[in-house]
Amino acid sequence: MLTREQNDTLTQVGPGTPMGELLRKYWFPIGAVSELETKPTKKVKLLGEDLVLYKDRSGNYGLVQERCPHRGVSMVYGIPEEDGLRCQYHGWCFNKKGQCTEQPNEPADSTFKNRIKIKAYPVESLGGLLFAYLGPEPAPLLPKYDLFVREDVIRTIGYAVIPCNFFQIMENSLDPVHLEWLHGRYFEHVFEQQNKDVENWYISKHHVKIGFDVFKHGIIKRRLLEGQTEDCDGWKIGHPVVFPNMLRVGDGAIHSFQIRVPMDDKNTYHLWYSCFIPGEGVEIPKDYPITYWEAPLTDEHGELVTDYIDGQDAMAWVTQGEIADRTEEKLGTSDKGIIMYRQLCMEQIRKVENGEDPMNVFRNPEENENIELPQEHDIFMEGPMLFKVAKEWNTRYAPNIDEILDILKKKKSPANVD
Repeated sequence: MLTREQNDTLTQVGPGTPMGELLRKYWFPIGAVSELETKPTKKVKLLGEDLVLYKDRSGNYGLVQERCPHRGVSMVYGIPEEDGLRCQYHGWCFNKKGQCTEQPNEPADSTFKNRIKIKAYPVESLGGLLFAYLGPEPAPLLPKYDLFVREDVIRTIGYAVIPCNFFQIMENSLDPVHLEWLHGRYFEHVFEQQNKDVENWYISKHHVKIGFDVFKHGIIKRRLLEGQTEDCDGWKIGHPVVFPNMLRVGDGAIHSFQIRVPMDDKNTYHLWYSCFIPGEGVEIPKDYPITYWEAPLTDEHGELVTDYIDGQDAMAWVTQGEIADRTEEKLGTSDKGIIMYRQLCMEQIRKVENGEDPMNVFRNPEENENIELPQEHDIFMEGPMLFKVAKEWNTRYAPNIDEILDILKKKKSPANVD
């Protein structure tokens, strides 16, 4: 149980708040590269700030405050120019550093534009995503985590705006035992209600033991299931919660990042960044497109969709309320990972308050070249069962899931083998 003050400290993400100042030390994904190919502007809400992401006519990305300082209209409808974004209302133009460069209806010799500057933040692209940094200069390096830079994969990016605080989503990732209930017995219950055959469906076994270890990038989460020994990947290797806002999870041919981007105190931009990894002898088509799609949260009746894994997670996150009230919670021994994450957050908040960089802020290019993260490979399933589960769990996901799974099953022809 937390006090009201402690709960506020961990959940408030706006400027000047302890968690908000910590989070401003990190880069956050704010959209997909493909989004700006058809529409060059996008409204973005990040850490309590209303912003506009844009791509100018030179192909450069920018992120500026949404409101034009002249008359306050939204520049989501602005006009991309060679070097910046022009307000559609009166033509004021701003470059990616936020400096006003043109005021068409002011006198030619006016210096007024030189005194007008708006909020602007750096943007970088990596692995099909666009990342922004809202913190103090100098900006750290954009972390090159393994799945963002790996070349031999097919990527898909799913997204949803989750109407709740990011912190309760992160706490879910430090709660291993919900697997056997929310994604096990409850999954079986949902299938029974839908008159679906649950025979041979994967249902998680009972957790015999869970463990957590702080490591250089966050927290390693381990589990030992009934019938397993401590030599199994789930216990020996585990998988990481990457501080401050990312889960790396996967099995066999599918590894994913789940990225929780705090829009404000009550909304989270959630990304499912999945990499399908081919087996030996499988050839991936060159330049295979990275699909970007919206994961459904509700059905046509407004009910939360709970017949797939991530929909079940979203149901658990959302039904805790916009900001979970931790002053009323009753934690048990299985919640020790949640407690560890809270303690780690408070520790990193104190580091920032003391003028230090928190964990996972990279400034040395050599340390940032390819950040490999630990990940179990054979925790639940393998072979044909993996493809069955991948397809069932992702039917509401990537629209090209069938094509991806077909590619992963094909071997190179002898003529193409080196």
